[in-house]
Amino acid sequence: MITKLTHVTVFVHDQNEALAFYQKLGFGVHTDVTFDGFRWLTLNLPEQPEVEVALLPALNEEEKALVGKQCAKKPLLSLESSDCQKDYDRLSELGITFVEKPAEQPWGISAMMTDLYGNLLYLCQPIQH
Repeated sequence: MITKLTHVTVFVHDQNEALAFYQKLGFGVHTDVTFDGFRWLTLNLPEQPEVEVALLPALNEEEKALVGKQCAKKPLLSLESSDCQKDYDRLSELGITFVEKPAEQPWGISAMMTDLYGNLLYLCQPIQH
């Protein structure tokens, strides 16, 4: 029986640049090791240590073509926020590009940003029941 989601892969051109970007969002390094010349770099959010985002270098033409386009025009990641407007303001000041400002939706307040390669990242403050 499948019991957990453990990793999500994001192809990147530069692991250090991608790490710096995701740290602005609040991600921390979970694992950063190199073996046989390959760097395994994973990140996680403090309140969700069991789910890791693996920042993998795009090594071949197929992988390089996916950087910034892994989910076409849909969000690569959906992130939950306790205060969408506050996060929008803070992240905007840090240079994060938003393509949609915070707006009320039937399910909460949401905004859309891009990572440094153009992948869409969805930010949502869900309605508290």
